[in-house]
Amino acid sequence: MMVPPMTSWNCLRRFIERVLRMSNIAVIGLGAMGRPIARNLLRAGYDVVVWNRSDRPADELVAAGARRAASVAEAMHSPVVFSVLADDRAVAETFIDSGVLAQTPGGTVHVNLATVSADLARRAGAAHAEHGVGYVAAPVFGRVPVAEAGALNILAAGEQGLIDRVQPPFDVIGSRTWRLGDRPEQANIVKILGNYLIACAIQSLGEAVSLAEGAGVDSGQFVELLTSTLFPGAVYTGYGSMIAERRYQPPGFTTVLGRKDLHLALDAANDHDIPLPIGELLRTVFDQAIADGCGADDWAVIAEQQPR
Repeated sequence: MMVPPMTSWNCLRRFIERVLRMSNIAVIGLGAMGRPIARNLLRAGYDVVVWNRSDRPADELVAAGARRAASVAEAMHSPVVFSVLADDRAVAETFIDSGVLAQTPGGTVHVNLATVSADLARRAGAAHAEHGVGYVAAPVFGRVPVAEAGALNILAAGEQGLIDRVQPPFDVIGSRTWRLGDRPEQANIVKILGNYLIACAIQSLGEAVSLAEGAGVDSGQFVELLTSTLFPGAVYTGYGSMIAERRYQPPGFTTVLGRKDLHLALDAANDHDIPLPIGELLRTVFDQAIADGCGADDWAVIAEQQPR
């Protein structure tokens, strides 16, 4: 049976409209990580809608071709929404407690790239499901230069069908997507543990460098030796050189944010009745570093603290 031409055209038009709509993606939160993520999506040809509390970061992206949303609610009318906010409080205030989900079209997928607690992830997943909005937790491993290069490691958890939908933009901003489970909190637990291990590495590097210097060993050569032989990799190489050079500005990740993530790890350990003795030591180290005025420095500055 032949399809009338007008019917064929209507089907084609609806298909084109659907494709164009799927190329529309919002980015909420334009901090150090949100900006390069939005830029990479723009370069990849996405129609990017941006929203930020302050205007200047949004102005830069609008000048590059993005469209500005007047509110979070407006941004949430995009079929896919990435948010890159600072912590549990910011995510809860922006999406859960604001009533914005009740205004969001059904079928929208919200991808939360923030490092938040497992409790917040569960609460967010339930709140989104109540309003028919998809929710994927997708915190990332990688500092700002990695985000700029579109080479983040994306830790994704949620309904696999939803992750399938957002995989194309994931491929733009990341080098690999790690699918970690069907429950959003699974991705957040992995991110929290990754950051916990980085903090442990910074602490142990600080102790070793202090002892090496006390014995008259050149700290730069010591770190080069370790990272060329026993401990190759980005964490020991990057943070080791920062510690040896006492180079804590500009921060890639601040001490305040590091303490926040440490507390998330300690809270998760408490929930599962698993002790983290090194974590308790790190709590003291982070608190002292912040009390000493180092909260805005890179969190590698905790290497300067030697608790007794």
